[in-house]
Amino acid sequence: MIAKLKGIIDNIGEDCCIIDVNGVGYLVNMSSRSLSKLKQNEHTSLLIETVIKEDSITLFGFQTPWEKEWFNTLTKIQGVGGKVCLNILSALSPAQLSQAVAAQDKSSFLRAAGVGPKLAARLVTELKDKIVTIPVEYMSGADLNTIADEQETAQSTKTSSPEEPDSTYTLTEDVTSALTNLGYQKIEAYRVASEVCLNNPDKDLSSLIRLALKEFNQ
Repeated sequence: MIAKLKGIIDNIGEDCCIIDVNGVGYLVNMSSRSLSKLKQNEHTSLLIETVIKEDSITLFGFQTPWEKEWFNTLTKIQGVGGKVCLNILSALSPAQLSQAVAAQDKSSFLRAAGVGPKLAARLVTELKDKIVTIPVEYMSGADLNTIADEQETAQSTKTSSPEEPDSTYTLTEDVTSALTNLGYQKIEAYRVASEVCLNNPDKDLSSLIRLALKEFNQ
């Protein structure tokens, strides 16, 4: 069972790459999102999931443990094979996947090739208790900005009209909501969100979410 490969990128294809490990070339299937971060002739280290069937042995490669964990979680859903998993991971980062599942957002899954309305509905339903929590160091700035943007959109729906603002809305609630959507327990999320918002009154929502995630990972 191959669990990790470390070598030189020999070739990069549309949905796979060949990694040269001491003269032996391994064909590794990957998401387009991860493949875009590779460069030919450069050294790399990939986590590997080996899938063995009666007539084939297939290697799937990942750059982070969270991408691999989501792959293994997705393959447990009926009708979701390795190829569909890679399509989903190409369309959504691990953090965006956690957010989409928490928000029961079927439309996000429809961005992946091979995922139709019925499968998207089944994915959000069956994955709702299986969110993969992503530490802040594995999140990109784009991930955090997306989460912040979605929370700001949610804020606007809480206001009935410009003349009648919702007085119960606070940044603390938005930070708490973002954290729970990423898999953190609500009580702990609220505690951390309250502390971060109190100590950083001049920060915007994206910065507050980033600071809160850092608190969880200290």
